[in-house]
Amino acid sequence: MKLKKYNSFKEFYPYYQSQHQNSICRLLHLIGTILILYLVIFYIRDFKDFILIPLIGYGFAWIGHFFFEKNNPATFKYPVYSLFGDLFMFWNIITLKEKI
Repeated sequence: MKLKKYNSFKEFYPYYQSQHQNSICRLLHLIGTILILYLVIFYIRDFKDFILIPLIGYGFAWIGHFFFEKNNPATFKYPVYSLFGDLFMFWNIITLKEKI
């Protein structure tokens, strides 16, 4: 299967949203992002602590995708745009521009 090439994040985000229709999946993304922000601000004191970031962030997101959304995370195909998508979705949810 050939990957679709997105020329901008604006072009990618509708695809990202289509992969995040389930509210539990979106909630798990939100929880993972909140925990990552907490770790970065209050916990991480040593370089080895950075291993927690992908474990927690991807852990919550992948549980949401595999068990609730029933799809493969966009991270596998579009890692950079997916990271931006997660942060953008997080911001939109906490500012009430998108629903969980």
